[in-house]
Amino acid sequence: MTVMWIVFAFVSALFAGLTSILAKCGIKKTDSTVATAIRTIVVLFFSWLMVFIVGSEGEIGSITPHSLIFLVLSGLATGASWLCYFKALQLGDINKVVPVDKSSTVLTILLAVIFLHESLSIAKGAGIVLIAAGTYLMIEKKQSDGAAKAGSSWLLYAAGSAVFASLTSILGKIGISGVESNLGTAIRTGVVLVMSWMMVFVTGKGKLLRAVPENELGFICLSGLATGGSWLCYYKALQDGPASVVAPIDKLSILVTILFSWLVFHEKLTKKSAAGLVAVVGGTLLMLL
Repeated sequence: MTVMWIVFAFVSALFAGLTSILAKCGIKKTDSTVATAIRTIVVLFFSWLMVFIVGSEGEIGSITPHSLIFLVLSGLATGASWLCYFKALQLGDINKVVPVDKSSTVLTILLAVIFLHESLSIAKGAGIVLIAAGTYLMIEKKQSDGAAKAGSSWLLYAAGSAVFASLTSILGKIGISGVESNLGTAIRTGVVLVMSWMMVFVTGKGKLLRAVPENELGFICLSGLATGGSWLCYYKALQDGPASVVAPIDKLSILVTILFSWLVFHEKLTKKSAAGLVAVVGGTLLMLL
């Protein structure tokens, strides 16, 4: 049982890597905000299904106001991160967007040390440096023809995604304390659902729902299922293990994402980007020491 949280963290990384690829396939013509709202429905259904399967629905009344507040805040941060991330994916190449988003690891670790009083060893410090350096190496100006037309706006959205993702982990770690992980995930997802659909209608994009191609709708739903699986594993790992270690393992999803971005979208890594990827992975593995 002492090491099961590590297994859950690695499975979370696998599903998270698939999420990015499936989502990219689903937002070629579909607006990213609309796609985010649709896939959240799938994640919410999947999350509550797991709640009833494990029988934790009876624990709702025992959740303290303190935990509930932080779960809601974590959900808001997740919603903001999703909106930024999928907008960045729509505008930029996967192998450029993902490394920036995964840089949230560095901020998550620093926040975990400051607010959760988790220890920071020499190995973890070296890991932070490697991840930061690797991320910098992977941020290249050269993009595919379609992404180049969007300029550098993808970078701003990806950076926003990273900041909100780091807040998600810390707030989620605090909120999940004393709450069954599947139930906590379901509550957070409900907050994300409300937030994402509010964004659809506030921005006047409700009319775009009927224009979603059927094939892209399928990929969006599959992305939602992958996200649900990733979340359930991630917050189970987060409940039992330290956030400063769980978050870096989860970010190894970058390997899955970049592999499939090459196979599916034929996005290639330059020598500089490859060196950055090695640094990010090496830094992540150092977090386990």
